[in-house]
Amino acid sequence: MAPRRLQIACAGLGRMGARHALNLLNKTPRAQLVAAFTPEPSEIEWARRELEPSGVKLYTDYDEMLKHPGLEAVLIATVTTAHAEEAIKAIEADKHVLCEKPLSTNVDIAQSVVDAASRKPHLKVMCGFSRRFDASYREAHDHVTSGAIGRPAVFRSQTCDRLDPSGFFVAYAEFSGGIFVDCNIHDIDLALWFLGEDSVVKSVVATGVCAVQPELRKHKDVDNGVGIVEFWNGKIAYFFSSRMMAAGQHDMTEIVGTNGKLTVNANPVDSLVEMHETTGIRRTIPPDYWGRFQNAFVTEANEFTAACLDNTKLPVRLSSSVQALRIGCALQESLNTGKKIYYDEVGRRIEAAKL
Repeated sequence: MAPRRLQIACAGLGRMGARHALNLLNKTPRAQLVAAFTPEPSEIEWARRELEPSGVKLYTDYDEMLKHPGLEAVLIATVTTAHAEEAIKAIEADKHVLCEKPLSTNVDIAQSVVDAASRKPHLKVMCGFSRRFDASYREAHDHVTSGAIGRPAVFRSQTCDRLDPSGFFVAYAEFSGGIFVDCNIHDIDLALWFLGEDSVVKSVVATGVCAVQPELRKHKDVDNGVGIVEFWNGKIAYFFSSRMMAAGQHDMTEIVGTNGKLTVNANPVDSLVEMHETTGIRRTIPPDYWGRFQNAFVTEANEFTAACLDNTKLPVRLSSSVQALRIGCALQESLNTGKKIYYDEVGRRIEAAKL
């Protein structure tokens, strides 16, 4: 008798959704991709070539996909503005949900996903923060929790994308929630993971510049941002995001403790090949986020599938995903107002005392 496989659908077949669909189809043995949804004709055409021959049923209506016979789970990789609505619909249809980050660009809407999930405690609902599934970050986290660097006090992390001369991210900024919500949300989630998911924010401040794409200003966004978050437990996090790296993707993290520090991907490499030339030594680095974290996405899909089938605990707390978004939105607000935002000891926003 063949082991049972999780009957799962993929919603959204854009660049990221297509990657998720292929992972479910080819690299997640305990899952069976049975359905996929997209309203885009070009994506349907791709799916007819890449998914349909393997028995995947294609839908252009999300609600109809949820009615697919035997469907148990949905992976949501549509546009960010649709994440929450589609997640809630899936939960109400009694499906497990793995949703791409963030749950929404609005904190209250993201919280509504948590509320919906709380009404169906038998379901597994997770926001996919891929770096938590990366082998190097997991090793670093093990070192921190074992006390190898003492008490972590300073967290510094960055998400830096290779420059896309097409200007794609200018149009994308209209829906992304801004550079701190779109890019640094990964770093913010890591800060909560490493410094403590119950850490209470004391203050938030951010700034940024439009160095290569001045058109971003119409969306109240920047192509380079810096944010600082202070926590009440005597810890601090520093975030940097950029969309103009010339050499390729450079996502790195540093955790400074009272007895040492850890770095992850400080010197990125795409392979172990080095070119020794008359001008010096050169090596390539990953061209994009997928090049750095593709294995993490495979691990994510497999661990989510196992949690659904075996009824085990999910590796990412859903409420923590909302807290990461709350911090990202506050950083974006500080960026656009030029003001530092303060919170009391239980996390309630307060007005700073005026001198």
